[in-house]
Amino acid sequence: MKNQILIAIALVFAFHAKAQETIVFDNQTSVITTGVPFLLIASDARAAALGDMGVATSVDGFSQQWNPSKYAFSEAKSGIGVSYTPYLSKLVNDIFLGNVTYFNRIDEKSAFAVSFKYFSLGEIEIVQDEFSEALIEKPNELTLDLSYSLRLSDQYSMAVALRYLRSDLKIQAVDESAKAAGSFAVDIAGYYQTEELALNDFNGRWRAGWAIQNLGPKIKYDDAGRENFLPTTLRLGGGFDFIFDEYNKLGVTAEFAKLLVPTPPIRGFVDTDGDETQDTDEPTIIVEGKDDDVSFISGVFQSFGDAPGGFSEELKEFTWALGVEYNYQDSFALRTGFFNESDEKGARKFFALGAGFKYTTINIDLSYLFSASKVQSPLENTLRFTLTFNFGDEEYSEY
Repeated sequence: MKNQILIAIALVFAFHAKAQETIVFDNQTSVITTGVPFLLIASDARAAALGDMGVATSVDGFSQQWNPSKYAFSEAKSGIGVSYTPYLSKLVNDIFLGNVTYFNRIDEKSAFAVSFKYFSLGEIEIVQDEFSEALIEKPNELTLDLSYSLRLSDQYSMAVALRYLRSDLKIQAVDESAKAAGSFAVDIAGYYQTEELALNDFNGRWRAGWAIQNLGPKIKYDDAGRENFLPTTLRLGGGFDFIFDEYNKLGVTAEFAKLLVPTPPIRGFVDTDGDETQDTDEPTIIVEGKDDDVSFISGVFQSFGDAPGGFSEELKEFTWALGVEYNYQDSFALRTGFFNESDEKGARKFFALGAGFKYTTINIDLSYLFSASKVQSPLENTLRFTLTFNFGDEEYSEY
């Protein structure tokens, strides 16, 4: 009997000790974050007006950002595009995204393009004390791209693009050893476009496109910091052009996109002493999900099945956009679009409007964004502006 009492007491103490080892969850967001996020900003007004899409729209001067394989279907021999996008314009006037793109049809089957994108974070004034002269720092990020596209058949083309990235965000006045971070990436894309089809009451043309963008090594901002994934993105889209007559055309396009980056797992720690504070002897553990400290290649494959919430959460990581574009005589265009992102993955939702004008070889495009989310967009109520100069227009009009 005495032994039974001792065993019972031991079990009570063991149960009590086990109860103290509760798991405390970190307060984490399920939003996926990456390095150099400015790469996800639509830099041209036409794509912005259609809801930040461009993988399956018809070719234009800024196809380099969305799907460079479209250049193999360009009617113009060559062209150059210039864009300017103010950022956080409600707060400051010196943060902007600029883009210059040049493309050239080499022959009937191939084309190349180069582009330069520059994101300025404005001027930062640093004052150490009242007697020191203010120091001015200008953090910035940039990319330099080169692409080659090849038409594999009359209706399908593919392209590959190489990209150099440079992110100079560290303040040298604060850290003399600060230096810019750099990496490189690859885009792979394809585009399908049928010939003009004769239907009952109108003619039409189908379009489809896909792209894997920013596939490359992680970027690291300092020696002691964590490596950041590039915003590797999968884009899939399709559309149809209603060609009513030689003057009127209506294009409808839908696009889906997903970051090919691991979802942050839900982390916590075993609280052995019950104080809800992580001590040095209480290691961090992954409670749900998978470890996101993997290579960028592993991250691509892992991104399709690592959401802590399972398949339903994976679906929420897809964004979608729908855009409509009306063209009159290929000289005037009206555009509108809607972009949607899950509330749990960033909550970006907005409507966009835009217009385009063509005079001889010059295209002028404008766009304006209206936020439809509780989370205010940095581009809300911002007017974006692009210019495109086409040379040798309709030299390849058979497309």
